[in-house]
Amino acid sequence: MDEVIMENIFLLVLVTLLSVVQNAFFAQKVEKECKTHDGKKPAFERLSCANRNCMDAYPTFLAVMWCAGICLSQAPAAFAGVMYLVARQKYFVGYMGQTCQSTPGFLFGKRVLFFLSLMCVVGIVNYLLVTYLGSDYKEYIQTITKAASTLLLIP
Repeated sequence: MDEVIMENIFLLVLVTLLSVVQNAFFAQKVEKECKTHDGKKPAFERLSCANRNCMDAYPTFLAVMWCAGICLSQAPAAFAGVMYLVARQKYFVGYMGQTCQSTPGFLFGKRVLFFLSLMCVVGIVNYLLVTYLGSDYKEYIQTITKAASTLLLIP
């Protein structure tokens, strides 16, 4: 693969692979719980539901993370991707206890997805500005998104 292309997507690839490992961990937990309790206990139902909920949001996460990383800036998109994986882990572990314990992880994950979606829109708008008006604001926008990505750490 071309080095220039690899430099522009390397962090996104790492976060994607990390998310695959996390999915395998979630599946392992569900399988273990199913074998332990024959799939008839409330704990298995909660784990299975948490896993399904995480898998439902997974394609959206991948799409907005890659779009934000390619259209705007790789580093903030990858950082937000890692934050989303942390939020998803918090959601999954919270769901293992009481379902109300998963709410903080769910809300934090929504905030990260919103940030990534906003990055996508800004990157697309900047591309359209460059194409049709000749105005390129990418450097300014990248500086703002790099600074704003650290705001994701605030609970």
